Amino acid sequence: MRAATPADGLPLAQLAAALDSLRQAAHIPGLSVAVVANGTVVLARGFGYADLEASRPADAGTPYDIASVTKPLSAVVALRLVERGHLDLDRPMATYADFPEFCAAVRQEGGIFFGDYACATRAGAPALTMRHVLSMTMNGTPGTRFLYNPPAYSWASRPMAEVTGTPFSSLVEQLVFHPAGMDRSARIHRRLPLRSDLAEVLAVPYHLDSTGTTPRLVRSTPPPPQGDGAAGGVVSTVTDLARFDLALDAGRLLGDSLRALMWEPTRTAAGATLPYGLGWFVQDVHGRRVVWHTGLWEGRYSALYLKVPAERLTLILLANSDGLQWPTPFDSADIQGSAFARAFFSAIPRERR
Repeated sequence: MRAATPADGLPLAQLAAALDSLRQAAHIPGLSVAVVANGTVVLARGFGYADLEASRPADAGTPYDIASVTKPLSAVVALRLVERGHLDLDRPMATYADFPEFCAAVRQEGGIFFGDYACATRAGAPALTMRHVLSMTMNGTPGTRFLYNPPAYSWASRPMAEVTGTPFSSLVEQLVFHPAGMDRSARIHRRLPLRSDLAEVLAVPYHLDSTGTTPRLVRSTPPPPQGDGAAGGVVSTVTDLARFDLALDAGRLLGDSLRALMWEPTRTAAGATLPYGLGWFVQDVHGRRVVWHTGLWEGRYSALYLKVPAERLTLILLANSDGLQWPTPFDSADIQGSAFARAFFSAIPRERR
């Protein structure tokens, strides 16, 4: 008798067809997908083209800029430093060396991200801490409301580098890439160009030009250079992100208690439940606890990383356009707004697991 495999009972062909259909409807030139079930990669493939002009197909080994899907990796770095006694999530951010300079700059910037950013602590209010930064509760009175704030999250790299005396990109390599076996992933920033072996095969970014009578895909400029921040700056493949996923579930990156903390929705002192844990969105969908994150370089790249931890089930999507995005306010989030996520939930409903 043949032993059961992790893919048994999973309609992977149906799911793949649905994802490719959605790709075409969203005018995504190239899409790579990985599905992990019960500790095994059960689907890893590509659809369309990583480079339209060269007719180079997208596949499971195609590297993309994963944009904000970097945030879960950065959260793992932070929690590994907590585990090692280097980082205190409740230490006031104001005690880190560069924070006063950062606050002086963002006060002038204002806007939705920094108009009420908690630089200065009011009398009787809690001090802004790394826990607030990682949980996206750093605006207004720290810990009281959710606002998705990528530029402020990016600055979380500074304290991690400060307490270890190690550049943040090196911490990501040491604490995530190497132990997870992610040998086709790399950090990039202003002073760190992409490794040549990945640059040669990087998915080319495109955007949809709708100014004519017929929408057409147009090659995009590369994303603008960024600092060595925690909010982005990773190029990876679905296969490598599946390796990260497997290492995370197997306890090779974090112990059970810290992993559970990362995926616990933030709760305010008043008892409200917010849609973000530490570096991950957290949501219940039809009775399933789902943790997830999106990535977006508008007009260039998009990504979706979705896990159902209790079922040991994961979907990872990387695209070379922004076609995976859906309209989402900065103060809320709902994975069911994604047609790709809905296709996943429809293909693999809870009762089939």
